[in-house]
Amino acid sequence: MSATWYECKVKYRKTDETGGQKVLTEPYLVDALSYTEAEKRINEEMAAYISEEFKITNIKVANYAEIHPFENADRWFKSKVSLLAYDEESGKERKTNMYMLVQANDVREAYDNTLHIMQSTMGEYSIPAVSESPIMDVFPYFSGEEGETEQLERFNKLKASKPAQPDVETVDHMEFETAMEE
Repeated sequence: MSATWYECKVKYRKTDETGGQKVLTEPYLVDALSYTEAEKRINEEMAAYISEEFKITNIKVANYAEIHPFENADRWFKSKVSLLAYDEESGKERKTNMYMLVQANDVREAYDNTLHIMQSTMGEYSIPAVSESPIMDVFPYFSGEEGETEQLERFNKLKASKPAQPDVETVDHMEFETAMEE
């Protein structure tokens, strides 16, 4: 069963270094089964971080197919991956887009991390867009059962890890037509 991710916007008052207060609205991602559970979970998660009162202003289903944390990265990036398939009936190439949330420090690293994730993919694909996401943090669901504590530790460890750089050259999947010389 795949995870359903909900984007929850949290509004709260933050005190800066000079003592001034500022009202912020920040999006967070939670893994939940329903809107009700997403609201309950974001309230529990945010209570641990925010000592003053806060308000959940919006909850919506996020369109991320996969979430990939990496060590030593502090920002989240949305990678658009286009999967290419040949439709034998119509004889045309079909493109299906999916979005991944990838943790990285900059756009280039997010692109590299997306390539790292996709390296075992058998089919053709392209990465037409990578952009910084406003998502502040991701809270996956773990039931607390014995086997899942290892999953939680692994997820948190990955949030703080960096992918091993392959010794193989990166394959560029972009195609360009070259002009024929006459």
